[in-house]
Amino acid sequence: MRQTECVSFVSSPELDFIRPVLADAVDLARQALLDLGEGGVGEYLGVTVEDASAATHRFASDLEGYRGWQWAVVVAAPEDADRATVSELVLLPGPDALVAPSWVPWDERIRPGDLGPGDLLSPRQDDPRLVPGYVGSGDPAIDDVAGEIGLGRTKVTSLEGRLDAAQRWHDGDFGPDAEMAKAAPSTCGLCGFYLPIAGSLSAAFGVCGNEFAADGHVVHAEYGCGAHSDTELPTGAGSPQFEPYDDAALDVTVAPTPPAETSSPDESSASHETTDSADPSDAPTGTADAQIEATAPQDEALELEDTTAAEVPHSDVTEDAVHEEDSVSPS
Repeated sequence: MRQTECVSFVSSPELDFIRPVLADAVDLARQALLDLGEGGVGEYLGVTVEDASAATHRFASDLEGYRGWQWAVVVAAPEDADRATVSELVLLPGPDALVAPSWVPWDERIRPGDLGPGDLLSPRQDDPRLVPGYVGSGDPAIDDVAGEIGLGRTKVTSLEGRLDAAQRWHDGDFGPDAEMAKAAPSTCGLCGFYLPIAGSLSAAFGVCGNEFAADGHVVHAEYGCGAHSDTELPTGAGSPQFEPYDDAALDVTVAPTPPAETSSPDESSASHETTDSADPSDAPTGTADAQIEATAPQDEALELEDTTAAEVPHSDVTEDAVHEEDSVSPS
């Protein structure tokens, strides 16, 4: 049993026709898997043609830990053969199989962002991104300066290295295709905070100098953001459009006082008569307040009688009593 790449589901266009002797070898292929003794042979998935003399029959795998894998049985038959024979048996991952990631050489496993403080990383041997300093780099700005002062760096960026960097910056978060750039009112190439870099890349790239934008990042000239130097806010921006509402303030409104009702003399005398004739026993007993209101007129009447009796002179009372005694005849 040999493991190779994933199973192919589509045959070549020029090999769409499968000879019947190859297409009908389903039972032969299944029996070959059963004889293998590995087990886990599931349902039949179909057949694909390899060439004029070979085809591959596929079966689902029911082995533990191999969910989504497939058994592939290659059968072959020469042009003049009347039956097929088994050429190869293999267990391959299907399109939904869980497989290990592709192997990456150890010297290529470092990715952007992996370098931390104190880490050391040397360039690869014969790195195509670098060329010796005494060789023309292809960048006139670098080559002219190095020639004038007679000095140069040991290695400089090659044309391939510059093109790689330009492509990364173009496709990165500060390139013209970024979401920020699509919504920006203008581009970095027209911004006052745009600082072009030196060299041949200055035509397309610069550094942002706006601390509230992409400060310190290399940006494409066609990149842009909302902090462009020519951005103008609408008139009145920054001040409240409406008066603030203070929910702690209270509006006090004085309710109108109804006019006092005046009663006529007839109504007053009628009310006094009604009060004097009221019987205390008829007072409501529902609440204490009602009882007090019912007894109040009687108390006032008693006080009035006491006051009247006190104001009458004692002599007048005696004389009236004498006259009354005289007028009474003996029985």
